[in-house]
Amino acid sequence: MIRVNLSEARAQLSRMVDAALRGERVVLCRRNVEIAEIRPLPRPPARQRPTGIDRGLEIPDSFFEPLPEDLLRDFEGRGEPDETA
Repeated sequence: MIRVNLSEARAQLSRMVDAALRGERVVLCRRNVEIAEIRPLPRPPARQRPTGIDRGLEIPDSFFEPLPEDLLRDFEGRGEPDETA
């Protein structure tokens, strides 16, 4: 960690920014009391991340059909209680 008073930071700002870009923590002080930190902004990804898992995935029409009533009952908690419990 680099601690630097404001008067020194003004004279060496470029050097402090370079240190922050290298990953060092740069803390600005006023009368030896920490008041701020210089750190790099997050960089955007180099390329856009593709949406979805598989662009060639084909969804069958049956995917959009309503679920069977017994399966809906189970999902909604309306199913018959298990008699073995």
